[in-house]
Amino acid sequence: MPKIIKDLESRLVEEAQRQIAESGYSAMTIRSIAKACNIAVGTVYNYFPSKEDLIAAHLLQDWRTCNDAIAAVAAEATAPLPVLVCMHRQLTDFSARYASLFRDKAAVAGFAVSFRQYHRILRNQLAQHLLRFCDSDFTAEFAAESLLAWTFEGKSFQEFCPLLEKLF
Repeated sequence: MPKIIKDLESRLVEEAQRQIAESGYSAMTIRSIAKACNIAVGTVYNYFPSKEDLIAAHLLQDWRTCNDAIAAVAAEATAPLPVLVCMHRQLTDFSARYASLFRDKAAVAGFAVSFRQYHRILRNQLAQHLLRFCDSDFTAEFAAESLLAWTFEGKSFQEFCPLLEKLF
């Protein structure tokens, strides 16, 4: 009978986070996670089919907090500007927390296949917060995509805000 370990999935994600922060993407392996959590390697694979899935779970956990913050501002906003400002702040902070991961060539290669899917999900989540201020889904998606691209390129909000305001 398999051993039940309380909150193992969250422990695995936390350990992955710790190892990435301390040693980087390449040093973190499924084997090192299993060893640190005192479980068999196969047990990790029961929760996460790959190293990238484990890291994605960690990023997703953090992104949900960011998205919740944006949703709270969007729910109260009567104009798009406060929502856009909040989105930029959350994206800037998120990208800063994971800058080393996003610059790591091995990590970029590992996520190359799933990047398009995750990017589309992220853009759509951001667009949902803007829809009520837009005349079309396309406008909301365009604004979200622009905000994503410019923020991750390190542009300040003041640089592109005038252009985004023209969309609304």
